Amino acid sequence: MVGFPILTWMLLLPLGGALLILAIPRDRTGTIRWIALGTSLGVLGLALGLLFGFDPAQPGPQFVHRWDWAPSIGAAYRVGVDGISLWLVLLTALIFPLALAASWTVEERGKEYMALMLALETGVLGVFAALDLLLFYIFWEFTLVPMTFLIGIWGGPRRVYAAVKFFLYTMAGSVLMLVAIVALWLLSRPLTGTGTFDPIWMATHLSPLLSPEAQRWLFLAFGLAFAIKVPMWPFHSWLPDAHVEAPTAGSVILAALLLKMGGYGFLRFNFPLFPAAAQELAVPIAALAVVAILYGAIASYAQNDFKRLVAFSSVSHMGFVMLGLAALNPLGVQAAILQMVNHGLSTGGLFLLVGMLYERTHTRDFRELGGLWKALPVYGAVLMVVGFSSMGLPGLNGFVGEFLALLGAFGSAALGPAARGLTAAAAFGVVLAAIYILTMLMRVLHGPLPERWRGLPDLNGRELAIMAPLLVLILFIGLYPLPFFAAMQASVQHNLSAMVPSVWALR
Repeated sequence: MVGFPILTWMLLLPLGGALLILAIPRDRTGTIRWIALGTSLGVLGLALGLLFGFDPAQPGPQFVHRWDWAPSIGAAYRVGVDGISLWLVLLTALIFPLALAASWTVEERGKEYMALMLALETGVLGVFAALDLLLFYIFWEFTLVPMTFLIGIWGGPRRVYAAVKFFLYTMAGSVLMLVAIVALWLLSRPLTGTGTFDPIWMATHLSPLLSPEAQRWLFLAFGLAFAIKVPMWPFHSWLPDAHVEAPTAGSVILAALLLKMGGYGFLRFNFPLFPAAAQELAVPIAALAVVAILYGAIASYAQNDFKRLVAFSSVSHMGFVMLGLAALNPLGVQAAILQMVNHGLSTGGLFLLVGMLYERTHTRDFRELGGLWKALPVYGAVLMVVGFSSMGLPGLNGFVGEFLALLGAFGSAALGPAARGLTAAAAFGVVLAAIYILTMLMRVLHGPLPERWRGLPDLNGRELAIMAPLLVLILFIGLYPLPFFAAMQASVQHNLSAMVPSVWALR
């Protein structure tokens, strides 16, 4: 595979599939669906090629493909993956075919729907593969357009409000990030002559020259964009509306992938580019993460809408991601990366199950459900496994990520004296998660079965095929996470040792 631009093909394939779909007559619904699914499966095949060809001993980017498309300003098309981005690229390649298969029943404007989904896949893959700040920003903004249309056209009754809110929040953060990117480019011009958007060069040559105050302001400019996307409390209020109003596949993509763009941005850009600010702001970031963990869990318990519960649970689970990142040590950061993958599997699975139930009952209100284990035993069994995964039950994937994130934060030198108190508070969020997940299972599956739900069809073959890969990975990661840590270890340690050599070692 040496010399083959596999990442570029992964980016072009879904975009080409979207253009092909737009050229097909609208009435050929079946053809459109199969082209969309086949295209995304092709991307998954290429992603597996990345996995099998990846060398975990190399800390730097691999499968790099570069084209200097604007050398006069130092801008380049440069993509690659390392141990930090590998699993997020693979998660993207897995989630999209599952989301497209879950969209098989979409009838209204199905042609445009499938094209937008494939275009969105290109954008998300580009965010995780970009090795140039300007290219990263282009892909970051590109994802905003198809997702806004997916929510605004195929969403629920308040879809326009949710779509506009999602757009405005994301755009507000993006503007500040663009200002920071331009500022870094201007600062690099005296050193390079043309300027550069290469974050690796900037971390090595430019960051040591920045004053602590400059680092702080640039960190906050990038950080606001990433905090909104995570979403960190108190920048989370767009999330419940977007999740609830989005179509099922849109909710899956939002939870499983788009939220990860924020956590990935902190690790890929904020921390190595502004190391002094990262150390200075580690405790505030961790504190906001703990607030998100507790707030999201309490808010989840208060919901009567199944989908809204899962939406607020994302705020809580992503808090564990940010807590692990704020630890600034290999254990916490590796746990955060794995937890991003785990959250994509478990919460993406929950949104899929909510959509499957809504297609049968046309309600998400817990007060109208109950007793469904009697009518849908296979659905109930799958919901329990995915729910326990989200809860962090030992033996399943969620436990590994959350436990190690807590362990990393507990021994973090970057968090100093606050580490143990913050970790103890965050650990209480695990208890709260058990409360709201078990309550959810009780309200959906147990109790008397309402007469109108008798005779509901259980999961069909297509739905079981959608859930099967998620269930396999939930169990595999829970029982044997070593391959995931082995692939990311070298990159994480290189990234942190170059960034903050005095604090990255776990105590």
